[in-house]
Amino acid sequence: MNRTEKAAETMCALYGQTYKNLTVSDPEFAAIKERLIYGEVYAEEKLSDKLRELIILVVAATNQTMNEVKRHTAAALASSVKPEEIKEAVYHCAPYIGLGKAENAVNAVNEVLAEKGVALPGPSGQTVTEESRLPDGIAAQKSIFGEHIDAMRAAAPENQKNIQDYLSAYCFGDFYTRKFLTIPERELLTFAILVAQGGCEPQVKAHVGGNAAVGNSKETLLVALTVCRPYIGFPRTLNALGCVNEILPENA
Repeated sequence: MNRTEKAAETMCALYGQTYKNLTVSDPEFAAIKERLIYGEVYAEEKLSDKLRELIILVVAATNQTMNEVKRHTAAALASSVKPEEIKEAVYHCAPYIGLGKAENAVNAVNEVLAEKGVALPGPSGQTVTEESRLPDGIAAQKSIFGEHIDAMRAAAPENQKNIQDYLSAYCFGDFYTRKFLTIPERELLTFAILVAQGGCEPQVKAHVGGNAAVGNSKETLLVALTVCRPYIGFPRTLNALGCVNEILPENA
């Protein structure tokens, strides 16, 4: 089966029919896009359908390409991803892209869920209280990055300790502790979100290490980059590849 045939088969399985957005006005560009994404990337990568669609979804949310958010919400549902897992992936973007952008993506997801007859709101994913979100967040951080989190927090200047608390309570307490996605899944999504933003190489490197610590292999990160590549372009892909190779060198 060639790329054209594979693209048509994959798109039919995901969307019920071949996607027609640009085929009338820009057929050559549409063919390049469809064959690359659905005929090549989907055929080569080795992630589960769930992780592939959630990675594309968070990258689309990061890029604020709402057509892609809607398209891959539909694709995720067609791939048997649960609505609460889809919502959770988009929620997870908030600490990295900002609440306003995350809200845009949540609204786009909700449009598709409503069209599909999914009742909203869905089941609660919250596990923390106002009193526990900071200690639970610190525990989540340490489960990924180890005991040096304590030293990092202790070393923060007095006028910056609140930022450490925000990081622990908000990013990790409010989000990493939630239900429906595992810590390894969340770390892989964080990697994709940071890679898609560009200019976040220090954070990308930290989360390459975090992914390795929770059991996501270098091969998994490279496959995730393959999935991201059509949506983030080569400069950001190559920058991220450099980060992966620096933290997880070949033959190490």
